[in-house]
Amino acid sequence: MTAVVPPDALGRRVLCGTEYGTVRYVGSVPPTAGIWLGVEWDDPQRGKHDGTYEGTQYFKCRHPKGGSFIRPNKANFGVDFLTAVKDRYGLNNEHDVQQGTENVTVSGKTVEFVGLDSIAKQQRQVQLDQLVDISVRECAVSHAGQKEEISRTCASIRYMNLSKNLISSWETVTAIASQVQNLETLDISENKMKFPSTSASVSSVFPKLRILALNQTEITWTEVLLFAPGWPALEELHLAYNNITALERPDNVLQTLKLLDLSGNQLLDGNQLHLIEHLPRLEQLILSNTGISSIHFPDVGFGCKTKMFPSLKHLAIDNNKISQWSTINELDKLPSLQSLQCKNNPVMDTEKSPETLRQLIIAKISQLEVLNKSKILPAERKGAELDYRKIFGNDWLAAGGHWNPEQNKPSEEFLAAHPTYSLLCLKYGVPEEGELKGQQHSTLKSQILRLTIKCPEKPEEKPLEKKLPGSMTVQRVKGLLYRLLKIPGSELKLSYKSSKLAGKEVELDNDLKPLQYYSIEDGDCMLVRW
Repeated sequence: MTAVVPPDALGRRVLCGTEYGTVRYVGSVPPTAGIWLGVEWDDPQRGKHDGTYEGTQYFKCRHPKGGSFIRPNKANFGVDFLTAVKDRYGLNNEHDVQQGTENVTVSGKTVEFVGLDSIAKQQRQVQLDQLVDISVRECAVSHAGQKEEISRTCASIRYMNLSKNLISSWETVTAIASQVQNLETLDISENKMKFPSTSASVSSVFPKLRILALNQTEITWTEVLLFAPGWPALEELHLAYNNITALERPDNVLQTLKLLDLSGNQLLDGNQLHLIEHLPRLEQLILSNTGISSIHFPDVGFGCKTKMFPSLKHLAIDNNKISQWSTINELDKLPSLQSLQCKNNPVMDTEKSPETLRQLIIAKISQLEVLNKSKILPAERKGAELDYRKIFGNDWLAAGGHWNPEQNKPSEEFLAAHPTYSLLCLKYGVPEEGELKGQQHSTLKSQILRLTIKCPEKPEEKPLEKKLPGSMTVQRVKGLLYRLLKIPGSELKLSYKSSKLAGKEVELDNDLKPLQYYSIEDGDCMLVRW
């Protein structure tokens, strides 16, 4: 049987087996007979050519091997929204009792029930009407269906997942959403769609929408701003992996936004962020894997708070190209920053020890509470700040720092490299001369001690193997152990046993002393009690 090709097939999304694609051509391909569909596949490995067959170009592809021809009967053009919902939730007719009459044996007697079909229909209607959170991900949804049928059938929907379907245009999204009056969350990620280019297409069907996911839809930032007036209550906007390379200032739109996810878009230039700096309620900004190499807030100097991103609490800049500590220094200017993710950047390779790296970041960003998803306890912060103050003490002196306040004039270069140093000296006092004897910056890269950590009074706790720098203070070791062992707010007591002196246990009794002060050596065992 010859498959019927939809009249609007050109540009439609199709599914062939497990492969998704877009129809770029409908027609004959001589010398073969019949109708063919020229498809550009999402996965170029599925294709064979660029739309050219035996010297004739029938359509174009982005990838030289991204296209091929298939017969219409191999293409799944999808189903309407309600059909997908009923299939997903087992509410189609074939899943229910058969229509008509049914004979049932009760106590040896045959009883005829009439109208079971109408009862089942009512039950299905009740079930659909009660659905609040609907997911039809990967259900081949391609269109809304009959007009107003969704609003009559599923009046309670508030959360809708339409990701990875066969939706080919923004108009289809609005046709579905216009029938859901209380829609709050909508995920239409992984649908390669065409977006209108004029403001006449801006819809008012999203008055209550709070969360919108448009990941991998090929939307541009210009299109986002075009449709944004139709999202007056939007709080979260997810735009990951859309090939967005340039931002524009959002004038009078997105003013309610609290979270913006731009991960996977090659923004490259950190100055692009200045175009979205005044979103008044933005609390979370996700810039992972965007190719940025630096971030600057030029409106203020070090030690001051920028007016940019006034509400930003969480920033994710992991998997980027940040190679200078100056960017980490800049983040201390953000007035509300509490949480930072910054793994997998070249600057993180400047220190061999992860613990030392964490210590530096904590000391450089004074109000940070969470670093790389790990909470910063007060004891850890104090230890990091004291270590930082001492480690760079000789650099401070060499740059013009002095114990006498009247002679204390560190250079601009030092203050630019260590903008929090003066504040740490105000907080803890300037480092004493005795602390700085023999103290060099190389201490940060000093001997790494491989230690076994045991809890002798808690046999259920398995021993840990950790590598710690000899320069690490007892205070900071305690902060690390609070996190590793998930110890409640108890007072830790640390000691160690030497691998060379059997039976001798040395108490680590001064929180401000480094491990090397106690002559701890590689291979020793640290004991933790609380």
